[in-house]
Amino acid sequence: MTDGPPEDVVALARARVQARADRDFSAADDLREQIAAAGWLVADVAGGEFTLSPRPPWDVLASVAALPDNSGAADTRRATVSLVVDGWPDDVRTCIDALLTHTPDDVVVQALDLGDVDGSGATLHEFAGARLEEWHVAGPAGWALGSAGQGQSWGQARNGLLKADTAAVHVWCDLSTVFTGDALTPLLEAIEADDTVAAAGWKGVNVDLADEWRSFTPAGPGDVDAILGYLFAMRRSAALAAGGVHAKARFYRNADMEFSFALRESNVGARLVVPEVDLPCRQDRHRGYHDSDPAYRDKESAKTYQRFLQRFRGRTDLLSPRNEGG
Repeated sequence: MTDGPPEDVVALARARVQARADRDFSAADDLREQIAAAGWLVADVAGGEFTLSPRPPWDVLASVAALPDNSGAADTRRATVSLVVDGWPDDVRTCIDALLTHTPDDVVVQALDLGDVDGSGATLHEFAGARLEEWHVAGPAGWALGSAGQGQSWGQARNGLLKADTAAVHVWCDLSTVFTGDALTPLLEAIEADDTVAAAGWKGVNVDLADEWRSFTPAGPGDVDAILGYLFAMRRSAALAAGGVHAKARFYRNADMEFSFALRESNVGARLVVPEVDLPCRQDRHRGYHDSDPAYRDKESAKTYQRFLQRFRGRTDLLSPRNEGG
């Protein structure tokens, strides 16, 4: 059993609370570092309080904003598969093990752990090595994405990973997506073979024009209006030109459709495609939907869809070729 923090560390944490109240953020950052050097992590909670936990055997960043920004860097590798880790350690292990087993050797997996929820950060750390880059961000217990909106948003996490990447192709992968074979190469080949293809994915959808853009319908192989975020490969340059995910996208749902249209709007002539071949992967329980707070999920999803409608509704110029002209 771990003993509680010593009094001198508690005193540093209290001094940090005061520094933040005085808006002396430089002093607060210095105190955070002193606490970390003493072997503890401090996390802010409501009401000006704090929690202290033993420092794990990996570096912990204060926030997603502390990730490296390589937006202006040249491509240094073929592709990166990015993961947001926000709990469910068994899912983390299953997903990463499958990715490392079934993706080409020139593909790197990068993962962002948000608060080591239920030990998921420790599970991620087990895989750290040449083909897996890990980042860990501190946070209060229970701040997983979708839990009452605490901590970093889905959009912040996704944009942080995009900016940290240096690959030609940046890939979103959800922890519920499990590779049973090389599902990535067909997506990479679709992008690499045609300069007009900005993104390729596992599952695509089209705007339901008969419903006046109020819904999307599943789309088959070929050009699609939007790609779902379960497995979504994109040119890094195109994603950066689009500005990444909308800053207000706190929850994933509908944000992938919104981002798909932003990709095409910001990259004239860009196409989004689903390969003709069946990709060897499966979807396990999608925690982001089924295990998030329903009220929070529905509220944030509706906000994103309303934002999508306000920006893109009626933009037939942004529809895939199969939908042009209605």
